[in-house]
Amino acid sequence: MHLRMRTMIALAALLAAGCAALPAQNNARLFQPGKIRALILSGRNNHEWRITTPYLRKLLVDSGRFDVRVTEEPTGMTSATLAAYDVVVSDYCGPRWGETAEKALVDFVKSGKGLVIVHAADYSFGVMPVLGDHMTSAGFTEPPWTEYGDMVGAVWTPGPPRTGHGRRHIFKVKFTVPDHPIGKGLEQGFYANDELYFGFGMRPGAKVIGTAFNAKEMNGSGKDEPILWTVDYGKGRVFHTALGHDLMALMEEGFKVTFSRGSEWAATGNVTLPATWPKEAPNADAVRVLVVTGGHAHDPSFYSLFEGYPEMAVTVDPHPFAYTRKGLTKKYDVLVLYDLIQEIPEDQKQALREFVESGKGLVVLHHAIADFNNWEWWWKEVVGVHYMVAPMGDQPRSLYKLNQEVFVQQVGTHPILQGVGPLHMIEETYKQVWVSPTNTILMKTEHPYAEGPMAWVSAYEKSRVFATMMGHDHLVHTNPGYRRLVRNAILWTAGRPTK
Repeated sequence: MHLRMRTMIALAALLAAGCAALPAQNNARLFQPGKIRALILSGRNNHEWRITTPYLRKLLVDSGRFDVRVTEEPTGMTSATLAAYDVVVSDYCGPRWGETAEKALVDFVKSGKGLVIVHAADYSFGVMPVLGDHMTSAGFTEPPWTEYGDMVGAVWTPGPPRTGHGRRHIFKVKFTVPDHPIGKGLEQGFYANDELYFGFGMRPGAKVIGTAFNAKEMNGSGKDEPILWTVDYGKGRVFHTALGHDLMALMEEGFKVTFSRGSEWAATGNVTLPATWPKEAPNADAVRVLVVTGGHAHDPSFYSLFEGYPEMAVTVDPHPFAYTRKGLTKKYDVLVLYDLIQEIPEDQKQALREFVESGKGLVVLHHAIADFNNWEWWWKEVVGVHYMVAPMGDQPRSLYKLNQEVFVQQVGTHPILQGVGPLHMIEETYKQVWVSPTNTILMKTEHPYAEGPMAWVSAYEKSRVFATMMGHDHLVHTNPGYRRLVRNAILWTAGRPTK
């Protein structure tokens, strides 16, 4: 064997050994310090797991206590996989995982770690023997995993009484152990909008901490049914919530609070999270933005450009009202134009002129570059672009073309470009458009059916003005780079940092 070949084999063996050691020894380094490390199991469910799992992750992250990972293939779990985690959350309802994965979870909990079961996750693994020892109603044909029922505290049963639920409705959950850390501060209970299960086969280890009355008029059992319970399993802790049928159920404040607190309790044995879900306080220093629409049909996805930014307080006002509001300059810091209007009365022109001459910000998006074609001061001095809706002298009419694959590159550096990067989009392009040579070009394209400059800062000295030819529909509005571009432009024109 050649020396080079022996060296390569030895190196590969060393790399494999190093990678094999990483999960058991160094996984903790990959998590945020001081956070509870949570793993959500998903990938199968007779409910909308593709929607519920991301939201469960969001709840844990938003609580501020957790660093969260998700796996959609629990069959691959081993003890090494789980070693770095403090709690496992199951949003899984499906076939069994196999001996290795199942033993890994049992050993994980028994060793002193936490487990959280959400809604239909108690229906998994053939624990409901519909036909002999098989559960066929959900498509499972393997023998049931009986230890799972003991660990999670309850199983579905064919009866009597048969486990099931009546009509979905709004009901109140009452705490039966008010001094339990999960329910402390929630002694008055909370309302749920959910399925209300009845007829659980409760296991001896389950300690019910919350119930709800299951009204017969809702096709229920006519009695209080267990909704929240805990299990001490080995040295570990299990929190089981029968709530969580769909996204609407998960968005109820009572679910959010009990799920996040229950997950913290399962992981640590204590609860530090509050008994109310934190409500984001309005940002008193938010940039006051007036978004102007009208004169051109547009995709409703446009409004999503302003979602998720507490640093902005946004008002949307269409024509003909936008420029007739008294105190326009005093009320707003930035105007964002997504309109397409050719003529406005002199009083509205005066209001716009006063706004930009006062030093306030202006952001012009896509078709709004064609605004006010006969107002030369506006397009030539302020915005720095002229889209001609009709020929003017020896200048031909501007052109547009839909559904073009466009690559847009940054030009130099600028605060507006922070975190934007190059853009690859399906866009409506504009051609034969006059762009002022005094503009500072921020982004450009080499597309043959585009003018070239795609975003710029105007040379207008009395105000900060940004304009872009991009922004036609949802294919652009949902592009993360474009969203960041618009957000940065609003903050920069308002004189705020973009980082």
